[in-house]
Amino acid sequence: MLRLRWRQRHRGSLLLIIAAVAILRPGGIYSQELLEQRLPVPPQAGSRATPSISLDQLIQEALERNPAIQAARRAVDAKRAMVLPAQTLPDPMVGFQTMGNLIPPTLQGGDPSSARAISFEQELPFPGKLSIKGKIAAEEVEVEWWNYEQARRQVVSDLKLAYFDLCFIDKSMEIVQKDKDLLQKLVQIAEAKYRVGQGIQQDVLKAQVEISKLIDRLAVLEQRRGIAEARISSLLYRPPETPLGPTPPLQKAELRHTLEELHRIARSNAPELKMQEREIDRNQYAVELARKEFYPDFSAGFTYYNRTAVPEMFGLMFKATIPLYFWRKQRPELESAASGLARAQKQREGAESMLYFKLKDSYLMATTSDRLMELYRTGVIPQSILSLDSAVAGYQVGKVDFLTLIDNLVTLLDYELKYNEVLTDYQKALAQLEPLVGIELAR
Repeated sequence: MLRLRWRQRHRGSLLLIIAAVAILRPGGIYSQELLEQRLPVPPQAGSRATPSISLDQLIQEALERNPAIQAARRAVDAKRAMVLPAQTLPDPMVGFQTMGNLIPPTLQGGDPSSARAISFEQELPFPGKLSIKGKIAAEEVEVEWWNYEQARRQVVSDLKLAYFDLCFIDKSMEIVQKDKDLLQKLVQIAEAKYRVGQGIQQDVLKAQVEISKLIDRLAVLEQRRGIAEARISSLLYRPPETPLGPTPPLQKAELRHTLEELHRIARSNAPELKMQEREIDRNQYAVELARKEFYPDFSAGFTYYNRTAVPEMFGLMFKATIPLYFWRKQRPELESAASGLARAQKQREGAESMLYFKLKDSYLMATTSDRLMELYRTGVIPQSILSLDSAVAGYQVGKVDFLTLIDNLVTLLDYELKYNEVLTDYQKALAQLEPLVGIELAR
């Protein structure tokens, strides 16, 4: 009878001790030895039936299927096809003329002016004009090529941003699920203590409220995952409802370049600057062409006359245009071309200024996130784990109340989610730098 009463009195404490040992034992959820494994925690085995997705495979598929990339590529092909026509002579003119009777159209005998004539005429632009037009067309090809390169880099960057968001969501769901499981164990402990009169109902209700909050957070994360999947599917030109498998643990990439080095690389490799430079070259050629318009164009022709009862006759023709109204036509065209060149030069200066801002913005985000990661990894999260371990131990012997234990668990959950968010922000900052510098930084 005494043994039975002792068991009833201490049943809650025994359950608490068993659960605490399960939590704090080597290999337990919040064991100090598993700190490095929790940062980041590997995906739970068998959590999803579909295989893990690969970022390299997604990028390759996007490069092959994305409509924006394909459209930009076709624009390059269209511009390239116009280079040769731009430097080709205008189409010649061939004519036929008969002078004689109207109906039927026959020659009049004895009239030497009655004849049939076949003519050929070719327009000849002033020397150098066709060459300049070809150079302008070639520069337009370069502009479109760098536009294609910008589209390609931007799609890859957008894909990485969506992929890193997906990694963040998967990792957050895993952390929330693990803490939800732990809270459920603590609820069992609190219920056991309440049944034997060693706890209060408020502890049970508080734990259940926290579990409900985690369930709500999981539902929101599930919704965000669906949005991230749809975003990736749109970049891959897949149906929006195409499911994606779980993501592997997100690994931190190293940023091995300073801001000055990135700026130097971007100045020689940024598509936006390259496009502006090619626009400047194109406008310079346009100014040269406008100057050439002050000179005349020519045309040459040959005519063969077939006449009755008189010898055949041949004719040669040479024409030249006279830029007579140059102050109303050629001069305004030259002023327009010069203004276009000045505009392109200023746009290039503005693009470089904006480029440096974008570089610094993303670089500061990356470096700040890197420092925060180190703070969470070496300071905040280990201290939170020790605080939770201490709270569990104190709760075991009755020195810490249940609400304190719950608060420590929630605090650790928030810090782990914050670390995961900062890691994602770091990777996304590197992905935003890639289109600007043209080198791979985030992987």
